[in-house]
Amino acid sequence: MTSGTEGTTGARDALIALRAEVAKAVVGNDAAVTGLILALLCRGHVLLEGVPGVAKTLLVRALAAALDLETTRVQFTPDLMPGDVTGSIVYDAHSGEFSFREGPVFTNLLLADEINRTPPKTQSSLLEAMEERQVSLDGKSRPLPDPFIVVATQNPVEYEGTYPLPEAQLDRFLLKLTMPTPSREDEIGILWRHAQGFDPRNLAAAGLKPVAGAAELAVAREAVSKVTIGPEVIGYVVDLCRATRQLPSVRIGVSPRGATALLAVARAWAWLAGRDYATPDDVKALARPALRHRLDVRPEAELEGVTADGVLDRVLASVPVPR
Repeated sequence: MTSGTEGTTGARDALIALRAEVAKAVVGNDAAVTGLILALLCRGHVLLEGVPGVAKTLLVRALAAALDLETTRVQFTPDLMPGDVTGSIVYDAHSGEFSFREGPVFTNLLLADEINRTPPKTQSSLLEAMEERQVSLDGKSRPLPDPFIVVATQNPVEYEGTYPLPEAQLDRFLLKLTMPTPSREDEIGILWRHAQGFDPRNLAAAGLKPVAGAAELAVAREAVSKVTIGPEVIGYVVDLCRATRQLPSVRIGVSPRGATALLAVARAWAWLAGRDYATPDDVKALARPALRHRLDVRPEAELEGVTADGVLDRVLASVPVPR
């Protein structure tokens, strides 16, 4: 076995170990943990949606504790200003000069907590950082650290005091992961842990420690970029995305950026599963989290109960899977 193969295997083992490490604090939600790992592999951003109290923030904090990366948390509120996120120009009275003070966005893993509680002006302050991985202020572009990903949590948009994210920003999230209320068994497990003294504010006491870092991510990303993609897989991705644009219940279908995102996470999923090639089944498995937030369902269709996930279920059932 070559050293390169050993390095790749070690990186895969380290990222898989993230699941077990996060499970020390979060019961269930294996799909959400896997989605976050895929985003790390693809340099993508994640939107976590769920009602209050389903451990969205705890999940991201647990992931941060299991990663040897710099992390920052920003609580989004109605009075938060763009400069509170990106940084600002400040005057130093001692030197008599203006200098740039970095905001919390200058980190590896940014937890944007309850992002839809803040007005669109502040939400948009993340657009350049998410897409260009830089912050432009006072005529200068300042690069962000590498790796850099945003994990944003939001409450369902029908909750009072929320501002729906604009389509342009939604499209910049690689995945939208939904966190449902736990099953009865998982809820019993949650309460049992708390009865045993688990404190969600003290993850170190729960035994969480870093099991992967920037070095493993760099090796893993290089390996993911070499995962083979056959023409039939590319064709299947294109057919799925084009099908969403042809449904009368959808106002805006999946863009080419969405198709690129779906292909990227399918390759990462294949590598994480130990394969050096992606299959149409990989695409099918990731279609919902990669595409659900890129669909704009018509209001009249929503009144009839049509949802983005329902649209994708219909598309996945109607587009033939190449074999």
